[in-house]
Amino acid sequence: MTGEPNEASHAWQGKLTLGDVLASAGIDLADVLVIRHTFKAEGLASPNDATAEAVIAYTRRQGAGGGKFPKNPPRWWLVFLADGGHRTRFYGAYENLGESVEERNAIDRFYNLVKSDLLAKLDRRLVVEWSQDFINWVKPGVSASSFPVVEISDPDAVPFPGFDRVAVTYAELQDVVNDARYDSWRTALGAVQGIYLIADRSTGKLYVGKADGSQRILGRWRQYADSGHGGNVALRDALGVDPERAQHFTWSLLRVFGSNTTPDEVDAAESHFKETLLTRKYGFNRN
Repeated sequence: MTGEPNEASHAWQGKLTLGDVLASAGIDLADVLVIRHTFKAEGLASPNDATAEAVIAYTRRQGAGGGKFPKNPPRWWLVFLADGGHRTRFYGAYENLGESVEERNAIDRFYNLVKSDLLAKLDRRLVVEWSQDFINWVKPGVSASSFPVVEISDPDAVPFPGFDRVAVTYAELQDVVNDARYDSWRTALGAVQGIYLIADRSTGKLYVGKADGSQRILGRWRQYADSGHGGNVALRDALGVDPERAQHFTWSLLRVFGSNTTPDEVDAAESHFKETLLTRKYGFNRN
């Protein structure tokens, strides 16, 4: 086993599958488990949390009840991270040395995982298209072998356009909070409080919201990325009637504030924009 693809890998973009990559490296599919981690509060909250220590700690812990995870997982675990839409970026390979039985409890099992040099040249460079069934976050090697290779390249950073030029759709918002290419966006949005606007392009209705205190714009928008409505009653009701409506929403910024701005100043700005944009009378604001 060589553990590395041959030089032809540079011509792989858009032509081969994950199975081809593994075969070129001499890896037996029966020895492989492919895992896809998404970013959520109870695990890896954001790409910035995907440190080597955090990823291995999160991956080695699996539910004792089994479920989708195999009872006797194979030797090699290939860990991928969500990279926007169906794009899934290879984080690294781990060797499973077996369950740490002494750590088992009623809820979780723990495995002895060791970072491996297997496919190391492709760490964070190999991107595949995950299947439509996102709910199936773990796949045996044979099942994952058909995943198309999207690219083998370093992630291209998307530059932050400036606060006054931010305007993102729902799909783009999910990329902003999850995709490694948007690191500069997350840094900027995580540093400011502010007043934001959600526009429904299908009806023209508007919603004015605020993100203050420690939450910042990024924290608030992450809630929208997760649900589409962010807990707002009127938006939730709109999505209850038409779940696809979030695809018509656009998020933008009306005003940003530094960390020392008082809550009263943020509240006053929010009230001003609600009044001038008539969002209480014609939009989604209910107070």
